[in-house]
Amino acid sequence: MSLVGFLQAQNCTTIPASWRHPEARTDSMSPDYYRHIGHVLERGKFDLGFFDDRLAMPDMYRGDHGHTVEHGIRCVKMDPVTVLMTMGMATKHLGLGATCSTTYFEPFDVARTFATVDLMTEGRAAWNVVTSVNDNEARNMGSEHHMAHDERYDQADEFMEVVLGHWDSWDDDAVLVDRKNGVFADPTKVRRLDHDGEHYRSRGPFTVPRSPQGHPVVIQAGSSPRGLAFGARWGELIFAAYGTIENAKVEYAAMKEAATSYGRDPDQMKIASLTFPVVAATRSEAVEKKAAYDELPNEIDQLPLLSEALNFDFASKGMDEAFSDEDLEGLQGMQALRDGVVRRSGIKNPTVRDFIRVSGRGRLGDGWVGSATEIADQLEAWFTEPACDGFVVGPTHIPGAFEDFVDLVVPELQRRGLYREEYTGTTLRDHLGLRMPSLRG
Repeated sequence: MSLVGFLQAQNCTTIPASWRHPEARTDSMSPDYYRHIGHVLERGKFDLGFFDDRLAMPDMYRGDHGHTVEHGIRCVKMDPVTVLMTMGMATKHLGLGATCSTTYFEPFDVARTFATVDLMTEGRAAWNVVTSVNDNEARNMGSEHHMAHDERYDQADEFMEVVLGHWDSWDDDAVLVDRKNGVFADPTKVRRLDHDGEHYRSRGPFTVPRSPQGHPVVIQAGSSPRGLAFGARWGELIFAAYGTIENAKVEYAAMKEAATSYGRDPDQMKIASLTFPVVAATRSEAVEKKAAYDELPNEIDQLPLLSEALNFDFASKGMDEAFSDEDLEGLQGMQALRDGVVRRSGIKNPTVRDFIRVSGRGRLGDGWVGSATEIADQLEAWFTEPACDGFVVGPTHIPGAFEDFVDLVVPELQRRGLYREEYTGTTLRDHLGLRMPSLRG
């Protein structure tokens, strides 16, 4: 199975309370913090560490950043590519992925940045493609409002055409470095893209040759119907949050089928499901750890994150005031989160309190709790059904959650023959079992 470490270039994990954990490191703005994470994940033979990102702190709630800063609610957001390189220089095998938005950057710039990272890490890079979620990100990047949901995915489709076009404009054997004859590279094996589309114009020629794995692995995590279609078309590693194994089996099969409908080999798409394991030597110890962790969050952790994700100020409604049909239609950020609350609650017009209770956003809601054997049992069941090809391991706190998983769960998976004991290749594609991509066109 594949294992991915879920990372943030910020002061906490995805759970804001993580920085309050008594065993959490407090130097999350230091290079040693990320070097240490890299060493732990590589010791556990993880496929890659993957950085999530936003282009704004969660300050939509009440239109104010004070509570976000005071309570440490993802208020520090460093550039993930720069942080990723700190880990890349401290590791040899670990794959390294970072998020970059198609809405606020240019395709040539993104293509060059990640192709360069891929060369500097000798074929270990991945790009997580996102379209961003809210108006505050837009305001930081020079616009007043975020683009409509489906429109930004339509634009992202063309963005991918440009990026992949540039990545495929150098043949694998274009570089010769023939000093005797004075030929650095074969000009017949380097092409201009000359893209002129609805949203983008990009000429080329591209300025970064291919890496040992061809080009960076493309990660995708969209969960709305439009996002899933985008992932089925472009994603090589899909980041999913399936919830239950019953739902996972259905969604996993549907995603593989969707990839096939785009003419892709479904085996060349790996789907990793998010899990937050709380593991200890015994189940009783793990239960005690989870109970202590549940004391750390507070209500203010959740409301800013809901506002951020759904592009709506949750302070504009009373806690027990229902969202109208029109209100719900206007929640244009993470539509899958909105739809999931309605579906799981069975309430057509949920209140703010319902969103807090059902979404679990900002809390450790669906953590897997148990001994190493029990956690491995769950991972094995999902993997063998199949309900996924691997897992995105979310940490409750850093570095302890990753250290516990590597020290306790990984050896049990290895004992069962479900996980590698050593890296058998050098690139991220080697780790994931993905073929080197052929040149398009």
